Amino acid sequence: MIKIRIRRLRDDALVPRYAHGPLEDAGMDLHAVESVVIEPGERKLVSTGLAIELPPGYEAQLRPRSGHALKYGITLPNSPATIDPGYRGEIKVILQNLGSDVFTVEPGERIAQMIVARYEAVEWEEGDLADSERGEGGFGSSGR
Repeated sequence: MIKIRIRRLRDDALVPRYAHGPLEDAGMDLHAVESVVIEPGERKLVSTGLAIELPPGYEAQLRPRSGHALKYGITLPNSPATIDPGYRGEIKVILQNLGSDVFTVEPGERIAQMIVARYEAVEWEEGDLADSERGEGGFGSSGR
């Protein structure tokens, strides 16, 4: 388990947590600290009141909550959103209402899932590519 420094930017901000613990959940719940009304088809930026300090080689991915997506059509249009290790500002979540009814986010409401993941830094090396069985077969190349 990795320890990550977190700062509450507001007293009412809730630290992300696993609903069923880290052995059963991959994602931690992120909570809103403000009331936001989202009309059908609209996108809004929702504050969490939190800032984090990720170590190099780690990112935080923000993903939609499946219950909000199914019941209300609420999603994250840039999912998975990436929080980079050098970012120290407030974590904010872009929510989009794909449903047909107005959706209101209330303070303390769970608005997204956050997963902390490792990534590899890449250095590109130009040149010819090795052959593979698939070759240049693209979309639909598996016959489905």
